[in-house]
Amino acid sequence: MRTLSRFVLAVLVFTLSFGSAAYAANRAAAPVTIHVLTMDQAAMPNDEMDKVAKEFMAANPNVQVEMEYVSYDALHDKFVTAMATNPPPYDVIMVDVIWYEEFVKSGYLADVTDKITPDMRNNVFKTAWNVVTVKDKVYGMPWLVDTKYLYYNQTMLKAAGFDNPPKTWEELITQAKAIKAKGLADYPIDWSWSQAEAAICDFTALVAGNGGQFLDASGKPAFNDAKGVGALQWMVQSLNDGLTNPSSITSVEEDVRGVFSSGKAAFALNWLYMYQKAQFDTKESQITGQVGITTVPVFDAVAKSGVKSASVDGSSGFSVVANSPNKDAAWSFIQYLTSEPTQIKYSDSQTPIWTTSYTGDKLKQLEGVQGGSVIIPIFNEQFQYATVRPRVPYYLEGSKALQLALQQALTKQKTPQQALDDAAATWTKLGSQ
Repeated sequence: MRTLSRFVLAVLVFTLSFGSAAYAANRAAAPVTIHVLTMDQAAMPNDEMDKVAKEFMAANPNVQVEMEYVSYDALHDKFVTAMATNPPPYDVIMVDVIWYEEFVKSGYLADVTDKITPDMRNNVFKTAWNVVTVKDKVYGMPWLVDTKYLYYNQTMLKAAGFDNPPKTWEELITQAKAIKAKGLADYPIDWSWSQAEAAICDFTALVAGNGGQFLDASGKPAFNDAKGVGALQWMVQSLNDGLTNPSSITSVEEDVRGVFSSGKAAFALNWLYMYQKAQFDTKESQITGQVGITTVPVFDAVAKSGVKSASVDGSSGFSVVANSPNKDAAWSFIQYLTSEPTQIKYSDSQTPIWTTSYTGDKLKQLEGVQGGSVIIPIFNEQFQYATVRPRVPYYLEGSKALQLALQQALTKQKTPQQALDDAAATWTKLGSQ
């Protein structure tokens, strides 16, 4: 979510003055420079992050903030490589929910449990604290609470004779076939199925929507059981039927945004940030005013059991690097970045982590921004169905094995069962080490 109109001047002045007063006390005693490594993709865009850094520096003149942005897929490895240097080149790092176990085990992140105030603990979403907590210790502040949504082209659906978006994956296939038959789109569905983490996110939503899970109660891989294999078979079949765009197997989220925004797809899964670009940005989108967003479907059998949706948790946090020589300044910046006033001010880019932002006048402010009347209700409806990918120390290696398996099945190098069995064997080996 980006480029929404800002709140009225009075709200902005209040926000800035609040932030300045709240964080002036955290000014460093001597001039220091902190280096922040984060992603260039979803959530707040670079220019907004730069504005936050400037606001923080204005309130803390003894602290210089240097921002560095890399693609999501490059962020993990760049940070891990940098940690071979002591002191490390970074003081603050954005951490995906799936990396915390690994980074904590490696000693990369500072324990900030004693810095979490009762206000933080009580007023931030409980599920958000799960992102940054490992074995009851806190290693950062939640920053982004996000999940994938189903986007649809309202004009295409109406032209094909449908008044509402699909609630199940079977309904989506029916609608996609009708859209294709009428020549409204050559390939009605677009996905992020490149050999990357993006494919794992989509697969997670489909497996959960089929009643499956990644690991069983004993921690052994379960994604290769009938539920997981069925989800992957469905993915392959949608390609075989010409409903899924063949380019999906080389696409990540930004590629999907481009295809959907060009009007070439009727359906797409993506994070919340795509709504603003596709719906309002005339420079980025050819379908402004036509974008629908709804909860991610489930399969018929799961829907009959009463489950309405299944998506994937894409949340993340900001953490202080363990060996940073500037821990106090780094933590002060994280506090400012994740504070409620800052998150409300930049709610055009992501939904706040604070439960208190969704009541009273603050909720009116959120709903008052461009698109807010759509974004806030759908966030509240979808996030409760967000499935967390396995939080295991070997996740990076396990994910790469599963990414390869998905690619092998989608490109017909292996059957879905064979591909997932091979990936499960790798997970079992990693888990025993």
